[in-house]
Amino acid sequence: MNSTTLPAPMLSDKRNAHRSSLLIAFSAYLRYNTVMTQRTFKSILITGASSGIGHAVALEFAKQDVHLTITGRHTDRLHALEAQLVAKGASVTAQILDVVDRSAMTEMARDAEANNPFDLVIANAGIASSPNDDTPAEELICDIFSINLAGVLNTVLPAATLMRARGAGHIAIVSSIAGLRGLPTAPAYSASKVAVKAWGEAMRPQLAADGVGMTIIIPGFVESRITDANTFPMPFIMPAEKAAKIIVSGLQRRKRTIAFPWQMVWLMRCLTSLPGPIFDAVLSRGPKKA
Repeated sequence: MNSTTLPAPMLSDKRNAHRSSLLIAFSAYLRYNTVMTQRTFKSILITGASSGIGHAVALEFAKQDVHLTITGRHTDRLHALEAQLVAKGASVTAQILDVVDRSAMTEMARDAEANNPFDLVIANAGIASSPNDDTPAEELICDIFSINLAGVLNTVLPAATLMRARGAGHIAIVSSIAGLRGLPTAPAYSASKVAVKAWGEAMRPQLAADGVGMTIIIPGFVESRITDANTFPMPFIMPAEKAAKIIVSGLQRRKRTIAFPWQMVWLMRCLTSLPGPIFDAVLSRGPKKA
């Protein structure tokens, strides 16, 4: 026998272990799809609902027999949205919350579990901005990571723990086309979106094993208070209402990834395939953000 050849019993054990792993993965896949295709979303959490994508998605989901929990930091805008959602027939819980507040986000998830357990959580809250005289670059960079990254973790982790315990639920994380690669024009923003995209993708198999789904949302430019502040051209910018229809349709079909518009996705894929020095030279010509 060759010294590198394993004995037959050991080879058999390895094959059996491999088959067992495949069966476990396939069982988790079937379990998730069976659970999720038999129901629609009835209790939905949307963070960052005061404006933009979160605001539009809440309106798109609003109807009778749906309970929407919306959070944001702007009281007037959040309560104006609450009135719109109620007018469409939804029941609503509106909470002024900062996603950076870990204990408050955990408490909200636990409270909901006792009354209207979330079957869909959309971690949408995020910021993008440029340094100015009032906010130094270093402070803004820390704020971006606190909200865009830590805020997503504070939203998803407590909800995911509760969903996994009951073996059902779905989580959506809003990344960005800027999150397909770190951008020299927006280092902090793009890096935060790269991070949440990668984390969501890495968590997907673990969540699926417990019957919980994961969708990564990758939008291009969408009309919002963030884009209103931009003074540079924004190719293929999309109304928030149209973006919301794409997102809700994709979530209802439990898509793993929802990326749009296709033109921006295609353009960014082409750019990211360029050699690093060329990519940096091309992208560095754009307007700078944090």
